[in-house]
Amino acid sequence: MPENAPENKAVAAAGAKGEAVLAKKPTRQYVCRACGAVHAKWAGQCDGCGEWNTLEEMPLEPLAASSVTSRVGGGRRVRLEELQGQVQPPPRVRSGIAELDRVLGGGFVPASVVLVGGDPGIGKSTLLLQAASQLAGQGERVLYISGEEAVDQIRLRAQRLGVAQARLELAASINVADIIATLDAEPDVRAVVIDSIQTMWLETVESAPGTVSQVRACAFELIRAAKRRGFSLVLVGHVTKEGALAGPRVLEHMVDAVMYFEGDRGHQFRILRAAKNRYGATDEIGVFAMTDRGLEEVSNPSALFLAERRGNIAGSAVFAGLEGTRPVLLEVQALLAPKGGDGAPRRAVVGWDTGRLAMLLAVLETRCGLKLSGMDVYLNVAGGLKVAEPAADLAVAAALVSAATGVPTNSGEVYFGEVGLSGEIRQVAQADARLKEAAKLGFTQAVLPRRIARGNARTRPPEGLGLRELGHISDLISPEAEAD
Repeated sequence: MPENAPENKAVAAAGAKGEAVLAKKPTRQYVCRACGAVHAKWAGQCDGCGEWNTLEEMPLEPLAASSVTSRVGGGRRVRLEELQGQVQPPPRVRSGIAELDRVLGGGFVPASVVLVGGDPGIGKSTLLLQAASQLAGQGERVLYISGEEAVDQIRLRAQRLGVAQARLELAASINVADIIATLDAEPDVRAVVIDSIQTMWLETVESAPGTVSQVRACAFELIRAAKRRGFSLVLVGHVTKEGALAGPRVLEHMVDAVMYFEGDRGHQFRILRAAKNRYGATDEIGVFAMTDRGLEEVSNPSALFLAERRGNIAGSAVFAGLEGTRPVLLEVQALLAPKGGDGAPRRAVVGWDTGRLAMLLAVLETRCGLKLSGMDVYLNVAGGLKVAEPAADLAVAAALVSAATGVPTNSGEVYFGEVGLSGEIRQVAQADARLKEAAKLGFTQAVLPRRIARGNARTRPPEGLGLRELGHISDLISPEAEAD
């Protein structure tokens, strides 16, 4: 045996001991709270989403290789199914609030998880307390668990909303283990509201509530309980200053539906919008009005959005929009003022896309000869609703032309159509639904893109509604269009 054999054995033993110590020592990683990307070291900017100062440190306990191997080796074969087969639509539990059911796709689906986000004080807790009370009034067993308020505070809000007599069960807790133990012990629970997920805490995770690791772990445990027990779970989520849901982006992927509660604090209207829905459409909205008795449904939002409109004023036009399957009429207001100072002209927009306004101003100046480059432009969608569809181009152009020429638009006209860079007016979807809504509210004429014949004849407008068809945006200034 070589003379240095004992020394080699000692070195090998020390090396093995050192490796064992290193294996037991927990490593650390940095997770982006905006997108969930994992980084080996801290950085000011996340490489995944480009956000700044969003990386949070969290411990990571590495798994031994033998543990991973044993878990993989112990798996079972997954059963494979064919795509064809008989499928029934999921059952629904109606909340008793029609506007909420519209956004959900018909009501709550058992074992589904809904994430509701919105600005502080916008009315998330009010809406869900009203919905939970309505469900409880139908004989369903509903639990409302708050991590932000005491039970007495929830009771006071219920008294203000007039739902204090509902048989709704309340709890105040942030411990997820205690909440799940309670849910496992309570039979026949149909719906559970957690307000909010950022306040929940799991003792097995070494971080404070609201961090990436806590939000992800708590949401996973609650979602697993909902899927196992079959109740509908509603999670309230905080939002960042940019309006996105706070916490890891993976949270939105874990749930079945994501809804945003929007609205301007200066207006009474609130909009519930679906951003994701595995059981329904993602382009539906629900409209509510905030009152001293809570949120009230707005079944005909067009009438309310136009209630304060004054006719014969330059710079105003009515847009026949579409939110999901619901047509909505809105007033678009434009104001032009001489540029002040030597700087660039001001472009202030509320409720529309600033970039699209800049494009439309360029088209009006280039294709129509309007001199707008030296003017301050102010654009507002009255009522607080945010418009995203390109069909609003024609209504915005009409309001700008009216403001530039000083000639009011016809108070009985509505506008819709997309404007191209060459000035052409393009077709938009579901023109018939827009026309029917305009006729229902008493408008007498619609300005729209030149229609394409379907078969041998074009579709006829509703009775009492005339059509003025435009092929180019210059027709707004010198009309040369057909009329039905």
